[in-house]
Amino acid sequence: MTDPLRFAIVGHTNAGKTSLLRTLTRQVDFGEVSDRPGTTRHAEAIDLRLDGRVAVRFIDTPGLEDSIALLEYLNTLPEGTRIERVRAFLRGPEARASFEQEAKVLRALTGEADAAMLVIDTREPVLPKFRAEVEILTWCAKPIMPVLNFVQGAASRQGDWHQMLLEAGLHARVEFDVVAPFNGAERQLYADMATLLPARRAELAGIAQALALEARERRLAACRAVAAGLIDVAAMRRALPAEDFADEPKQKKFVRDFQDDVRRHARRAVDDLLAVFAFRPGDAELADIPQLAGRWEDDLFNPELLKDAGKRLGLGAVIGAGIGVVADVALAGLSLGAATTLGATIGGAASGGWRPLWRKLENRLNGVQELTVEAPVLLLLADHLLALARALAQRGHAAQERLQVRGAAAGEGGLDDGLRDLVRGLGPARGHPEWERGKGAGASDADRQELESALARRLDERFEPAP
Repeated sequence: MTDPLRFAIVGHTNAGKTSLLRTLTRQVDFGEVSDRPGTTRHAEAIDLRLDGRVAVRFIDTPGLEDSIALLEYLNTLPEGTRIERVRAFLRGPEARASFEQEAKVLRALTGEADAAMLVIDTREPVLPKFRAEVEILTWCAKPIMPVLNFVQGAASRQGDWHQMLLEAGLHARVEFDVVAPFNGAERQLYADMATLLPARRAELAGIAQALALEARERRLAACRAVAAGLIDVAAMRRALPAEDFADEPKQKKFVRDFQDDVRRHARRAVDDLLAVFAFRPGDAELADIPQLAGRWEDDLFNPELLKDAGKRLGLGAVIGAGIGVVADVALAGLSLGAATTLGATIGGAASGGWRPLWRKLENRLNGVQELTVEAPVLLLLADHLLALARALAQRGHAAQERLQVRGAAAGEGGLDDGLRDLVRGLGPARGHPEWERGKGAGASDADRQELESALARRLDERFEPAP
């Protein structure tokens, strides 16, 4: 079996070396990421595993702290080739004293490493110490791929760095923002490394292909997580005897408990998405709508947002309107069966299938009120969760701030009209309250699984943001 590729990750203190490795390996807990300089003090290995084997072994090194003084010292050593001077330095006392940190970097690069990835914070000006670092690294006689980090901000000085690298003889380079890498950035990184390691070109191409497959699998898994959460909410039904519903405190608690259950399903879907993309619970949240002061889950019951969502679904401006001659009570996105005659109940429920029809009949005969979620709530939830999935797919594992995502409902563009058919596709869940996870057969039901797969395919078609 072919030995794994070995890359030393080198660069100045606080350039984003550990952050790059978190993103490339999807190991959010690796090392320590901080704005404080010199966070990494020792060389540490981390593996990228593909198909159960180690494909790449990365060596995270400390930052080069005093490159100008080290370059001056290397130039005082007896004459010889540059790599011979580096080796002489590593054998000498200075490698264990004044330049201990720099020695760890050079030892990693001159050892078993096939190449180096030189991480550069492009927000920094091109100072003499950075030129000295690059020169020292070129003395190690190993291929070097500059990785330009933080390229998306206005403070980036890419042009200056491009010129410096050309002057240093480093003509190949790659741009990779560790916080928000562009789609396909990982694959491009390995493809570019093949120009420096032609003997390992086939392996690098295989890594890029495997990463593309993994990205596709993550996307499909994310769509299934969103679909599962939507089915849970669509299948929700809660019953309360009519005499209890007539009691105002009990009625309010009934509605409040139902809304809390909707929020729990929404939060579970968020946590499932975070897990799919290898983030920790709490690493992301859906941002509050600006005019609201509460959790994002409360947006699902905001009358103005529901009104807009209802219009998108062709329900007009009325939230809570039933089918046919049945008029349900408007409860901010929730419906309470309130038919007054058996005939009206039959006429209103017929279009929903026989299973919900018989439930309505039974409930009316027993004097039971049944609370369900209306379609506009499902549309808002689908919009929010899809926005989060899109953002996580573009999220690096180095970010220290909690990701806040705003669904289209909060923007000027409004809700994605393409989600209307998705919400209508949730119809079968209405007649299967046992499909709500935690309330019955749940996710193990074959019919639920079939619906989940169908909805996931629709979500996959909507995954890329609309132009």
